[in-house]
Amino acid sequence: MSVAELSRETAAPPAFALYRAIWRWHFYAGLLVLPFLFSLAVTGSLYLFKDEINAIVYAKELTVAPSDAAMLAPSEIVKRAQAAVPGTAFRYAPPEATDRSAEVGIDSGSQGRLSVFVNPHTGEVLGQFADSGSSRTPLMQFIKKIHSLDYFGWLPNRVIEIVAGWTLVLVITGFYLWWPRGQRGGVMSIRQRPPQRVFWRDLHAVTGALAGALIFFLAITGLPWSGFWGAKLNSLADQYGLGYPAQFFAEVPKSDAHAAHMGKAMTQTSWSLENAPMPQSGATMGEPIGLDTAVAIFDGLGISKGYIVDLPQDGEGVYSASVFPDQVAGERVIHLDQYSGAPLFDGGFAELGPVGKTIEFGVSVHQGQEFGRVNQLVMLAACLAIIAMSVSAIVMWWKRRPKGTLGAPRYPQDMRIPRTILIIACAVGLIFPLVGLTLLLALAADIFAPKLFA
Repeated sequence: MSVAELSRETAAPPAFALYRAIWRWHFYAGLLVLPFLFSLAVTGSLYLFKDEINAIVYAKELTVAPSDAAMLAPSEIVKRAQAAVPGTAFRYAPPEATDRSAEVGIDSGSQGRLSVFVNPHTGEVLGQFADSGSSRTPLMQFIKKIHSLDYFGWLPNRVIEIVAGWTLVLVITGFYLWWPRGQRGGVMSIRQRPPQRVFWRDLHAVTGALAGALIFFLAITGLPWSGFWGAKLNSLADQYGLGYPAQFFAEVPKSDAHAAHMGKAMTQTSWSLENAPMPQSGATMGEPIGLDTAVAIFDGLGISKGYIVDLPQDGEGVYSASVFPDQVAGERVIHLDQYSGAPLFDGGFAELGPVGKTIEFGVSVHQGQEFGRVNQLVMLAACLAIIAMSVSAIVMWWKRRPKGTLGAPRYPQDMRIPRTILIIACAVGLIFPLVGLTLLLALAADIFAPKLFA
């Protein structure tokens, strides 16, 4: 028995009309987002284990033999790196432990920006590869850019925002379709009896029921990084003091550059500090304190191991240390005047406004970091559920569609249903404009060309 047949037996005619309308919109949502969801789930599964994968693929560059010997001074490590790759150093990452290498970012000119890895005990250059920013390695940068569609340019990156919004629609309508209406099979158990498409329907429905909340969470916590909606939310949070602590910049000289922008951008930054202004060193006369002193100051201020130092690139630049550990409570950014060594900014998670804290926590859980291995495995289970649901949806659709047609659920005759959905579409459009635009386009096609997706 198909889903429609089962519902026809257990629902009154008006309820069935609503069911069929929502089923059709569930079909639209799946049609739009399925390929993207599959890609997001695969790349997301890999990125959850970025540290473990990096430790295997880049073991030669990232690890050294443990030693109790004193480490070389940061400036000496930078010199060793520049001897191997001539150019201007723009970043220094101290080793996190005695068995880890130090990283030096060098702008080599002809070869572009490179990450050079040095044994902090011996000064031996272990290897180099293209600078990968906050992703730290080319493989993880590639996976991250595929995940966000940033690899394909500006427009596809905006598509991710639409996909995330439609995924919310997919989950909500999916729960409505799954809701038991007198049936027992296919609710929390997968039936094995013929026809075979019942198995695929049950696999899709039961998996969605179990993982729907997690999928909704992944979609909603991914939206802040989107190019349009996320940027607007960030701007509003900053405007009303709900994001980064603006008062930290009130009494220090600031440049026109921002933490996440090109040019003087930091290697890594949080969502809340993306639009935060970069402070400037106050005096341009006298000798800079140098990297060794800057690192000593950062260590003295108690910043956690694993931090990265962005080096000043001109007379007004600052030394910037940033650390974003698995637990968001440890996030911290410090900017030092390159001449006096005075802290111009020293803030972290505790200083953020409520919106900033909520977003940072959500992103941390989204990436499988906040609660350790359990967090990784739960997010992995959500990704695997998405893959299973994508496959079952394709098989189920292929088996039920009439030959030569797209096989969308039939258009309901009760026009009150589309009016209700129009109100929902307008509400969604106010919150997520790009999603609302595509909802209205689909609704227009549904009303004026109902046979288009027949």
